[in-house]
Amino acid sequence: MSIFDLDAYELMQQEDLSDLKSKGYLFKHKKSGARVLLMENDDENKVFAIGFRTPPSDSTGVPHIMEHSVLCGSKEFPVKDPFVELVKGSLNTFLNAMTYPDKTLYPVASCNDKDFQNLMHVYMDAVLYPNIYEHEEIFRQEGWSYQLDEEDAKLKYNGVVYNEMKGAFSSPEGVLDRMVLNSLFPDTSYANESGGDPDVIPELSYEQFLDFHRKYYHPSNSYIYLYGDMDMEEKLDWLDKKYLSKFNQIEVDSAIRYQKPFDQVKELEMEYSISSEESEEDNTYLSYNKVIGTSLDEKLYLAFQILDYALLSAPGAPLKKALVDAGIGKDIMGSYDNGILQPIFSVIAKNANLDQKEDFIRVIEGTLKDMVENGINKKALEAGINYHEFRFREADFGNYPKGLMYGLQLFDSWLYDDEKPFIHMQALPTFEFLKEQINTGYFEQLIQQYLLDNPHASIVIVKPEKGRTARMDKALEEKLQSYKLSLSEAEVKKLVEDTKALVEYQEEEDSKEDMEKIPVLGREDISREIAPIYNEEKDVDGTKTIYHGVDTNGIGYVTLMFDLSGVPQEKLAYAGILQAVLGMIDTNHYEYGELFNEINVHTGGIGTSLELYADVTKAKEKEFRATFEIKGKALYPKLDVLFQMMREILMESKLDDEKRLKEILAMLKSRLQMSFLSSGHTTAALRALSYDSPLAKFKDDVDGIGYYQVIKEIEEHFEEKKDELIANLKELAATLFRADNMMVSYTASEEGLKPACQEIKKIAQSLHEEPKTKETPCIIHCEKKNEGFKTSSKVQYVARVGNFIDRGVDYDGALQILKVILSYDYLWQNVRVKGGAYGCMSSFNRIGEGYFISYRDPNLEKTIEVYEGIVDYLKNFTVDDRDMNKYVIGTISNIDRPMTPAAKGDRSMNLYMNHVSKEMIQKERMQILEAQQEDIRRLAQVVEAVLAADLLCVIGGEEKIEEQKELFIEVKNLF
Repeated sequence: MSIFDLDAYELMQQEDLSDLKSKGYLFKHKKSGARVLLMENDDENKVFAIGFRTPPSDSTGVPHIMEHSVLCGSKEFPVKDPFVELVKGSLNTFLNAMTYPDKTLYPVASCNDKDFQNLMHVYMDAVLYPNIYEHEEIFRQEGWSYQLDEEDAKLKYNGVVYNEMKGAFSSPEGVLDRMVLNSLFPDTSYANESGGDPDVIPELSYEQFLDFHRKYYHPSNSYIYLYGDMDMEEKLDWLDKKYLSKFNQIEVDSAIRYQKPFDQVKELEMEYSISSEESEEDNTYLSYNKVIGTSLDEKLYLAFQILDYALLSAPGAPLKKALVDAGIGKDIMGSYDNGILQPIFSVIAKNANLDQKEDFIRVIEGTLKDMVENGINKKALEAGINYHEFRFREADFGNYPKGLMYGLQLFDSWLYDDEKPFIHMQALPTFEFLKEQINTGYFEQLIQQYLLDNPHASIVIVKPEKGRTARMDKALEEKLQSYKLSLSEAEVKKLVEDTKALVEYQEEEDSKEDMEKIPVLGREDISREIAPIYNEEKDVDGTKTIYHGVDTNGIGYVTLMFDLSGVPQEKLAYAGILQAVLGMIDTNHYEYGELFNEINVHTGGIGTSLELYADVTKAKEKEFRATFEIKGKALYPKLDVLFQMMREILMESKLDDEKRLKEILAMLKSRLQMSFLSSGHTTAALRALSYDSPLAKFKDDVDGIGYYQVIKEIEEHFEEKKDELIANLKELAATLFRADNMMVSYTASEEGLKPACQEIKKIAQSLHEEPKTKETPCIIHCEKKNEGFKTSSKVQYVARVGNFIDRGVDYDGALQILKVILSYDYLWQNVRVKGGAYGCMSSFNRIGEGYFISYRDPNLEKTIEVYEGIVDYLKNFTVDDRDMNKYVIGTISNIDRPMTPAAKGDRSMNLYMNHVSKEMIQKERMQILEAQQEDIRRLAQVVEAVLAADLLCVIGGEEKIEEQKELFIEVKNLF
């Protein structure tokens, strides 16, 4: 029997997706009306997703709250958090749920057949039969509720989504993104915030929430996706018999409405909050946004990705360069968002001023007109096409399964037209079409039509306002207090009782019987084998080369590594600047924009980074190696060009180009600020570790808050500091880029080895030959600072860290299990579920570093108290064998991820550099697979040692940090 013999389904379309080595089938389930799409191929990393079209009718965030809530228990799996139970006890390679402006998706992936079936089962049950109808507490926990701990306490709002969106609305980029979307589509659901506006979320009632599920979460409004190597007929049969056949087709009005184009450009202004000590000057965002056709035009969909590259995203692209040269903004960003019905092309100037608005528009439109009249740089178009085609063919999405990324792309057309699910999967003919158009005026015509002559546009300005957060917090506090005063004594009592009842619901243990309904694998389902390590040491004419022999589909992955150990501590930030400058500045043979295009025409790209490798065999001595790395990838016949371009960047860069250096520093400062606000948890953890760890201090100096402080100082006093900057960059380049200081990491098949060896010889001969002076090893000084960094945010990132090996406790593989236990049990329950933070994590590594961090957390001191409670929790840790198995499986799931060829090479090289042997990995794996509860209880001493270090760093709202400043040694502004 085959998929075509199943009576329950009607085949609507069949496509040969040879570009992706797949066969595509689109079915309709006859009884329920569910749409079902299959991509059949030999990929063992199987993907299942069910999605629903969920256009929001207001900004209460109901699609987002629903996405969280359906994963809090269902008919067949009535535990409070089946999602967490799956994370703990499944071999998933991806498990999550996502809310978009117009859809909500529930994807899972696994290489294990039994596990994959379990994940599908839990997710189907969750979306169609959630426990939200039985337990209002789910809505109050995940969405919003009044929190009143005692009758005379202050009334507050709490809720996971409410706090998450408070964090999202603290970021100016977040405010801008929403304003742009809302401004261009006022008559459609895109005018509303699907994630939820914190000011509006509390307007959502429980009944409205349930109505949303009743309306949209029906198979007739569903999109089901299956990808990979599996018995498709069996899966379709199971979906039909177990779920879909229980529903009759109904009419669901969820169509995404088309916005009628504007007659004239709209202009909007909005404020965002900065802290009381930040400057309002150079802190405005100007944006120019145009609607580009629809995402159902496959040629336009790709053509504008190419134009985005050629006009805006590539370094030296004309729009970016024109705005920077005109002094409008210090960081020019852009985007082409084609994940909605009517895609948006945006040009954004960050760190600009309100009075530059007219110039901003004039420069953009003048540059575009010039390009239409005189033609776009053909090399830039060629580079843009090759850049995107290389990525499409390589299909390397890092940690994300290929099938997941293809599924997300399918929705870019499928959601809006049932008959066009595959148009973006067949991209190679479109790339060929676009190559043929380079010299025809096609791209210039697109600029004229969609950018210059198109009034469906908006100019959105987001400007700073000091103390806005504090003002809004005060207004909210007054609003809540006056609401409380309006209540009778009985109503106030009821709020206190409701708050207690929610906490009791959260603390109530799930019954053993319910827990056992969640399917789990056994330890016997897990291989005892470790993933192979591909390291072969070679001497290529005196250059030490580590070769990783794996099949790479004809692509060579090259990393040139230069030892940084001779760089003194006071010069480390300059190494960070050198890394950021190289490839972004003119060379002796190319302007920096031409250089980038030349690279992308012939290769898969070149990038630079600074990397740190701890010697795990010398953890007590804290020995590590730091390297300056330049990485690139190319097809074997193009390896010569790749190495030529790497040499051009390392040896021919004009490091005395003052104008360009100033631009790069301004951009760096802006990008670091953005990353600190979006990844405050990892920034705070690194900073806290730097108080005691030379490795972390090094990293903070080249990529963290320490680095930012140097960048800010040089950028703000550039005229006085530029000579010293240039001298340092030149000296570092001459010191680092020598053949006797270079090592190479190379990933390719045997066939790609010979051409690479020839190029390694050549580049080694053309590097600096400065006589090697006696290098003084870099001595790094650490100092305990326990800092509280104030921002304009409404949430905190709380990091508590320490080194357990320093306090006499050894590393054990069971610490990887502890990470899963804390992140999805103790910390999850106390920091996320009860505390209302969006996330919480912990980590322990082979050199003894441990940390606990919270993400978008409304609390500060309360979270530190939770961390302090971990020791007691572990001393009393008791679970049954089934739960212990789950933790072990969840841990292995984090380790056994399918790897792309490039990832296999990177992992092997990391192990080599960190001195991690095959035996160590095997020992760690066995410690995990054989762990019992007493092994976890023993880890209380690890946590005791981490907490005993008493190292704390918090990035958070200025009011909260001032209020609890006695927790810190130093309190300062982050920006």
